[in-house]
Amino acid sequence: MNRAMMMSAAKNLLTRYGSTKNNIYRCMSTGKLTTVDVNEKSGVAVLTMNRLPVNGLNLELLRDIRNDIDEIEGNKCRGLILTSASSSVFSAGLDIMEMYKPNQDRLKEFWTTLQDTWLALYGSSVPTAAAINGHSPAGGCLLATSCEYRVMLPKFTIGLNETKLGIVAPKWFMATFCNVLPRRVAEMALTQGKMFSSEEALKVGLVDELAQSKEEAIEKCQQFFATFAKTNPFARAMTKQQFRSKDLQQLEDEKAQDLEAFLFFVNQPSVQKGLGIYLDSLKAKTK
Repeated sequence: MNRAMMMSAAKNLLTRYGSTKNNIYRCMSTGKLTTVDVNEKSGVAVLTMNRLPVNGLNLELLRDIRNDIDEIEGNKCRGLILTSASSSVFSAGLDIMEMYKPNQDRLKEFWTTLQDTWLALYGSSVPTAAAINGHSPAGGCLLATSCEYRVMLPKFTIGLNETKLGIVAPKWFMATFCNVLPRRVAEMALTQGKMFSSEEALKVGLVDELAQSKEEAIEKCQQFFATFAKTNPFARAMTKQQFRSKDLQQLEDEKAQDLEAFLFFVNQPSVQKGLGIYLDSLKAKTK
């Protein structure tokens, strides 16, 4: 994040926190594939992904999440908890159908919307947490690790498993992982495409706590936000954004190149063939 961006962020934060410290705001749901509910006592917003059965991240879901983050910040909520309406999947990651035999214009919009959603969540001035109430591979893991705190239910898995699918995770996926895990652990997990069990994720620090239910996970996220009760919210937000500024600025500077690399990769005949085989295997499992 360059100096101009930092000054703009500081101005926005001063406007946001200057005279609203003791007020509670209600955020309204903005998308068809998400809902936003606000705890009127704490002012914390719960953003629920609701593209069942697996919350595949297609263009519309990503757009709704991005718009919700904007609205949550604009309504001066005191925190954002990301969770799922599914009882078994937090998010299965990027929707393969967006990349298989794609319309090129939609494909471009899909990837740029993913970039913008990550920039908004990873760089949000609002405290963020994920209540991970189901499996969270690939893009689902990206969303969870973009948050500042993670609470996961047992008997599920989480990780960036792109290499097992023949895909190379972009640098900003890797940076998000390295912001949570020790570099050596992150490198091994990324190259192996490792999926961590809930218990393994807790042990290595990929998640911060385990909970026995979605309700308990949300409550633990609320408790995390409460640790900032005596912290100046403006200073807290600016500290977070400065800490993450290198990762954010790198994608801002390389958005066009990142898009070009994605388009080149996805449109390779071998990749299209692999995606087709993968989709056929999924269809076979449902028969």
